[in-house]
Amino acid sequence: MIHPHIADALKVPDLVRLTDGLVLLRFESMKIYSALAAVRHLLERGTVRPGQTLIDSSSGIYAYALALACHRYGMRCHIVASTTVDATTLAQLEILGATVEQVRPSRNLKLDQELRVRRVREILAERPGHHWMRQYHDDVHYLGYQEVADRIAAEFPAVPLTAVGGVGSGASTGGIVERLRVTDPSVRLVGVQPFGSVTFGSQDHHDPEAIIAGIGSSIVFDNVRHHLYDTVHWLDFTHAMSGAVALLREHAVFAGLSTGAGYLTATYEARRHPDRLHLVIGADTGHRYVERVFARHAEALDPAALKPVEVRSPEEMTMPWSRMTWQRTPCPAHWKERAA
Repeated sequence: MIHPHIADALKVPDLVRLTDGLVLLRFESMKIYSALAAVRHLLERGTVRPGQTLIDSSSGIYAYALALACHRYGMRCHIVASTTVDATTLAQLEILGATVEQVRPSRNLKLDQELRVRRVREILAERPGHHWMRQYHDDVHYLGYQEVADRIAAEFPAVPLTAVGGVGSGASTGGIVERLRVTDPSVRLVGVQPFGSVTFGSQDHHDPEAIIAGIGSSIVFDNVRHHLYDTVHWLDFTHAMSGAVALLREHAVFAGLSTGAGYLTATYEARRHPDRLHLVIGADTGHRYVERVFARHAEALDPAALKPVEVRSPEEMTMPWSRMTWQRTPCPAHWKERAA
């Protein structure tokens, strides 16, 4: 196939067999799927027009995905970036034609996210013709993952399946599993969270290495559909790093920190449920994590010696790794009030 644009090629994931019970769904940059589908949908509905500026805040891979989608469909792109955006991503955004501004450095990621949202609102007040993509809140970002789910279903027909992935905005894990459950309600979903994230109630636990990019949040994300998740794991940075290093060492897969956390989680779940195929959703490659993760590979723990503490509620969780049976429970109303 000859692709009409590089984004159409980059969005397609690879399926890699790791063990008999473990398969990796490896994306080069996962959010390209959701950004392309979202922009196309908004154009088709007339919500936005060609050449209009699309704006959002991002800590990294969504910014790149939105810039590619805007390049693909002839839109302008403005990113309010986190201070954590790396130099490689920043350079690509600027060359792709996106305008980028970074908020001032913050003492914590909650303040960083709040500053970015505040700045987006200021820009919209000044330029009401811009369209806010709202990746954390607009369910238009679920659309792109339907195609991914259809491919998974075609590759693994009649196979008991468990999807494992970082929760993040909720669109990737939620979009894939919602689609799969249309024909197979038994598909299970295991969500991976860092300590310090409000999404599943770990905001009172401080990880000195901070929130793992892409799988947690210090503000409420409306796109997370808690009722889709069967099980939740919380891991600290060291465990996620150990998973990423082990994935490279054992399977030669160079993937990001959230994929490492998912791999460690899925390996444990596969031991508990050997009758099911566990699909690890790998959001991106490891290039953004060379200094912070892979250069520190000597610090990585032996995955075979690691296991989570089983808890019955988020209040019982303990670092560095906890696991809870979530049972597709809706988000408690008081959580949103507390996190607001």
